[in-house]
Amino acid sequence: MDITIAQEQAGTQCRLSLSGEISIYNAAELKPQLLACLQDAESLALDLTEVSELDTAGLQLLWLCQQEAALTGKTFAITATSAAAMESIALLRLEPPFNLPPM
Repeated sequence: MDITIAQEQAGTQCRLSLSGEISIYNAAELKPQLLACLQDAESLALDLTEVSELDTAGLQLLWLCQQEAALTGKTFAITATSAAAMESIALLRLEPPFNLPPM
């Protein structure tokens, strides 16, 4: 399944709503889009409410965005998650680094 991205620019914040799977099958395609948004804005906010699958490649991509934001003095936030996305995040105990409540 493909990933659909809806982008909204709000001042210096780039907001992306992702829908579909974030997996090894599309992480390489998604990576430059996420990093470009982070480069062009002061903050990147992701809404994962409509994400149906998040595998380890997808988690690595989210972690990369978090680390890139920290290195460049920008902000990265996951503003909402689906049950599937949260399950993957919780499985690796990534709620604290992503500032998400425990599952």
